[in-house]
Amino acid sequence: MDIKALEKIALSVRALSIDAIQKANSGHPGLPLGTAELGVMLYGELLRHDPADPAWADRDRFILSAGHGSMLLYSLLHLAGYRDISLEDIKNFRQIGSSAAGHPEYGMAAGIEATSGPLGQGIAMAVGFAAAETMLAARFNTAAHKIVDHYTYVLAGDGCIMEGISAEASSFAGHHGLGKLIMYYDSNKITIDGSTDLAFTEDVAKRYEAYGWQALHGSMYDFEEIARLTAQAKAETGKPSIIILTSIIGKGAPNKQNTADAHGAPLGADEVAATRANLGIPGDFYIAPEAQVYFAAKQSEWKKSREDWQITFNAWSKEHPEKRAEWDQFHSGKAAQAAMPVFNTGDSIATRAAGNKALCAIAAANANLVGGSADLKGPNAVGLPADAGTWTRENRAGRYIYFGIREFAMAAICNGISLHGGFRTLCSTFMVFSDYLRPAMRMSALMRQPVIYVFTHDSIFVGEDGPTHQPIEHLAGLRIMPNLRVLRPADAEETVEAWTMAMEHTTGPVALALSRQNLNVFPKADPDWKHTIRTGAYIARQVEGKPDAVIIATGSEVGTALEAAALADKKISVVSMISKELFESQPAEIRETIVPPDTRVIVCEAGVRSGWERWAKPEDILSIDRFGESGPPAKVAEHLGMTVNALLLTISREKCTIKDVLEQKDL
Repeated sequence: MDIKALEKIALSVRALSIDAIQKANSGHPGLPLGTAELGVMLYGELLRHDPADPAWADRDRFILSAGHGSMLLYSLLHLAGYRDISLEDIKNFRQIGSSAAGHPEYGMAAGIEATSGPLGQGIAMAVGFAAAETMLAARFNTAAHKIVDHYTYVLAGDGCIMEGISAEASSFAGHHGLGKLIMYYDSNKITIDGSTDLAFTEDVAKRYEAYGWQALHGSMYDFEEIARLTAQAKAETGKPSIIILTSIIGKGAPNKQNTADAHGAPLGADEVAATRANLGIPGDFYIAPEAQVYFAAKQSEWKKSREDWQITFNAWSKEHPEKRAEWDQFHSGKAAQAAMPVFNTGDSIATRAAGNKALCAIAAANANLVGGSADLKGPNAVGLPADAGTWTRENRAGRYIYFGIREFAMAAICNGISLHGGFRTLCSTFMVFSDYLRPAMRMSALMRQPVIYVFTHDSIFVGEDGPTHQPIEHLAGLRIMPNLRVLRPADAEETVEAWTMAMEHTTGPVALALSRQNLNVFPKADPDWKHTIRTGAYIARQVEGKPDAVIIATGSEVGTALEAAALADKKISVVSMISKELFESQPAEIRETIVPPDTRVIVCEAGVRSGWERWAKPEDILSIDRFGESGPPAKVAEHLGMTVNALLLTISREKCTIKDVLEQKDL
């Protein structure tokens, strides 16, 4: 270990960080100044990686949970030779077009393993990365060839440790004995408001020991101690490790280090000058020659490590062609076709139950589909086939994951598994509890990870559990999230297609909204509905000639609409809209074929009106704009006006077309 060279690299990290942040007049200098030595150790000595092949499957993963300190990561990636982060990008830190965004953004540059910044989520995603490593290793390693053998490292700060998700995810990791997960805790005892003593005095080491982790202590500024502690963490194979490193926020800034002023704002021109003088930095965006020489020499070492792995991988592939074929399928990003269940008109089954039949068929054909629920395996109906097994300490090849009552961590862990590569993930809870995991689902959408969210008990028809468990605003809230596709099937047949559509969709997450109550399978007017539904909607009931009105309904309310249409004294067609936002993204000619613009439209959905005003006048939207009630489902629906009779009353009102709606100034 060349400590003098490492010191020069740390100096370069500090120089690049303060200058980039000052030039942008925005950013967080405290962390990169305070943790430069750890960063240098990771990218120079500890990580098994190769900047020439940043997607190498068996590389170690590093997640910067404290993503506000992004200049630490960008500096290290640039110095280590990752081509996507140029010096010009660093000079344009936080500017449009630069891969050096304000917080690390997945997909903007090779070497960024996850989007981070929402504090604590990086810890949970790292847990997912570590879990994925165990799953792949159990499935593909052999006695002769270990092709999956890497570590997951995460850097967290005081804010990450305070966030509740860190408790959920760390408890999960300790219970499952993720021994190849190593977390460095930047313990500088400063947050934006000041000293952590204002709100945070717990013994973090004891807390993590209670979770089942190994807790180690050291200094952020002792290279040899960091190496020793990391080796000690690796030696503990049955527990994840937290290495608590005492540090100084803004180290090197003589007037601002160890203060809250160093956390989240540029140092200022005077303090930058003072810091340069204090540290011996000769100029703008300085990179020490020793840093360049060090990393140039490292390239061949990293390349050899990767090539040695490739030799092992090739030998394994030759010896186990069936495993290699499965490996390629796992990493292809494409779902294998499944023999899906068949339902018949008149069958009565909840879409959650039909969904489980579809899920089991898909899981049987796609061995890389993994996931589970937040302690609701039965109620959510997300059990996998028996031969899929359960993922445990003893059975790393198991595919069903018991997440416990940890919705937020569950979703973030699924993000980590997905980001790791090799797996499709699903997680599940009651729709009303999607609120608990929404920040992680937003990260799925932001990173365009194809996590499948199964939300059951999707309406007031939950019944007796009452308003705390009856979703009202949730469908609207899900639909407004960019990149999230919401599918609410109306019967068992649609549910099969919804699951197929979810597996086909690989550029973002999918939310399946499924019913608790039984729904009847109904005949479809569109003979090609299985194709048409991929536009987001299709005609479920057609009439001769021009209809007097079109009812747009979703999920269980399609049955209500069909019943009302059959009883009405007008010609009423019914459109089942499985995905409002998908349908609204279609070209006008497709939308107008299904919902003619010169026809009155009525909307029926057991949720808030918001979002449906595009399609109908407020008085033509049968919705629920208040919280629910406790009682038997049918009586709750009657009490809240979500019935066939209520829909018939709406139908009997005066005519209104989409054109009328669009012409209203208040809409």
